[in-house]
Amino acid sequence: MIYSKILGTGSYLPKRILTNADLEKMVDTTDAWIVERTGIKQRHLAAPDENAVTLAEEAGRAALDAAGVKPAEIEMIIVASTTPQMVFPSTACLLQDRFGIAGCPAFDLNATACAGFMYGFSIADQYIKTGAIKNALVIGSELMSRIVDWNDRSTCVLFGDGAGAVVLGASSEPHVLSTHLHADGTHKDVLYLPLGTSKTPSLETVKMTGNALFKLAVNKLGDLFDETLAANHIQKSEVDWLVPHQANIRIIQAMAKKLSLPMDRVTITLDKQGNTSSASIPLALDAAVRDGRIKRGQLLMMEGFGGGLAWGSALVRY
Repeated sequence: MIYSKILGTGSYLPKRILTNADLEKMVDTTDAWIVERTGIKQRHLAAPDENAVTLAEEAGRAALDAAGVKPAEIEMIIVASTTPQMVFPSTACLLQDRFGIAGCPAFDLNATACAGFMYGFSIADQYIKTGAIKNALVIGSELMSRIVDWNDRSTCVLFGDGAGAVVLGASSEPHVLSTHLHADGTHKDVLYLPLGTSKTPSLETVKMTGNALFKLAVNKLGDLFDETLAANHIQKSEVDWLVPHQANIRIIQAMAKKLSLPMDRVTITLDKQGNTSSASIPLALDAAVRDGRIKRGQLLMMEGFGGGLAWGSALVRY
């Protein structure tokens, strides 16, 4: 049997930090209002000369270094991003050029928004398990600051920029125990990013119905946890860490309660990074790996939920 294993993680955050105090000068909001409703205190914003490719490259190189894997050993590149530098070539192909590894498959996932990393992670896992490839680089890279309405206090306070990456490699021992993906297009109007008209097909800004999204996330992710545990015949008491998408502290708290996990066993980057969409899970994972909280042999529940609606999970023996 062939399995996949997380060999290394990496991340990159732009240098500029926008605090809630800064936002108080921009829109009708307060630090207390933002923290109470979201748990966010600050977020990182990309510089004008940064884009999804440059962020992804920094995170990807960090993950390769941590894994001890050379770029030439990567046989698949998957980049999840709703904010690519261009429609095509894909961010993954542009990144492949920077790494100098022409030939391997490289593609973007942009239709699953905040769940994009989980979709990419699952695809890479399946390719490795079939024996088709040995090593894959999976990255979430987002510049959400460029697709939010900075006059809309309900959305502009939520998002930040950044990139997170993992290197998955073949293993003779089970590490990625299972992945689970779902989508439901009937909820397409709860969270979406429209294009302009056919004559001006530029991106507009994120549209979201917060209350409806919250309820759906809690219900769908709760069911997803049950499905993931049942598929592996594992009790929730066996899970060591929850590595969730960083959307809202109340959703994260509800998911921790579902798993009967104390909050100190949940990776939280939301307060310092905001919602970085598809980058949030690998960013949170990398932070906890590098500071020593997550250790080899521990059992991780990873989950993402985003526009589509789309959602996914992975149970991983790190």
